[in-house]
Amino acid sequence: MLKIARFKFQNGRAERALEEATMRGAVFQPELIELMRTILEEVTATLPEAKRTSATKADMASAILACAAKGERNPIALKTAAMATVVQCSHYSHYISPERRVV
Repeated sequence: MLKIARFKFQNGRAERALEEATMRGAVFQPELIELMRTILEEVTATLPEAKRTSATKADMASAILACAAKGERNPIALKTAAMATVVQCSHYSHYISPERRVV
């Protein structure tokens, strides 16, 4: 049984999330790690190139890891968790307050 596995990305946030999940008792088998990696790559490939940053990948990986740490194994649910981070991140950037809408 694999007790500690490492996802390592440039800024280390995904690695930290995995370590936190492991400390809470989550155990990731090699097959699940490969599934999570594949999901991250697939979701990243669907993003516009400008959104394919290491920070975005780290946020998506953290969401996938958190979801998997709660016991989720459904690939669609894991993809949805990853995509939700991108939607949340981009949502506020398009918001214009009523005060700024005055033309």
